[in-house]
Amino acid sequence: MPDNPHPLHGQAFALPGQRLITLEGRDAAAFAQSQFMNDVKTLADRHWHWSGWLTPKGRLIALFALLRLSEQRVWLLVPDADAAAIAEALKRFVFRSKVVIAVREDLRAEGRWAAPAQARGAVLGGDDDHGLELDLSGDGGARSLRIVATAGAAPENPAAAAQWALADLRHGLPRLPASQAEQWTPQQLSLERLRAFSVKKGCYPGQEIVARTHFLGKAKRGMAAFAAAVPVEPGAEVRGESAALGSVVAAASDGGTHLALAVLPLERPDQALSIGGQAVEEVPLLGGFAR
Repeated sequence: MPDNPHPLHGQAFALPGQRLITLEGRDAAAFAQSQFMNDVKTLADRHWHWSGWLTPKGRLIALFALLRLSEQRVWLLVPDADAAAIAEALKRFVFRSKVVIAVREDLRAEGRWAAPAQARGAVLGGDDDHGLELDLSGDGGARSLRIVATAGAAPENPAAAAQWALADLRHGLPRLPASQAEQWTPQQLSLERLRAFSVKKGCYPGQEIVARTHFLGKAKRGMAAFAAAVPVEPGAEVRGESAALGSVVAAASDGGTHLALAVLPLERPDQALSIGGQAVEEVPLLGGFAR
């Protein structure tokens, strides 16, 4: 990780794009295991990992951090997506399960450009009453996130939040807007880099598509990052010298820094690329973000 601290080192700021959905009750972990694409059964209590919810056709509805507090308490920290709509959709699959699903308006997420006080890697820090802590550090530097009471949450800082989103994209975490939901498989978004899905666990929506793609080696597209001179819009075409090669799935900007994540063929000729008529430069994705 870089030795130089971030200019906002240690300062807490609100992350307004992050919402919390809680699953609580006797069957919380079992329900999560049956619905989400990563293996909740093998995740230890007080640990978290990246996960997501898929359509039956294996397209990603939402990507999130899944926190397993216990067998009876599973929390989803969901960036950008409509948490209320996701919670209502999940309730349709509860049936006889003993689980209560809710969007927690009394809790908010705040970020810091600093190493966490207690959390390390996939191990949660803090406690439910005084703020749960996640380690969001990667090769780009130290970051920590806390889930705290809304009443005492840190103030908003749009510039810091924009830099946070850039860091997410730089590490290969696609911050999908609504227009890109239900469009892409986990492999097309290269989510194996984050260990965000399982091909060995039991059934879940979209599991057959994910497993077939993995075991038959049919993933032909993956994610790449591009630096641009101007802001980029999700959905924009990425063009080669003579044809469109793919499209942008997520983008973020901070001042004059603009970054886009796009899904492109894994095998493509070495050629100049452009988005929206502007030349772009491919940049490597940073590591250290898998949990």
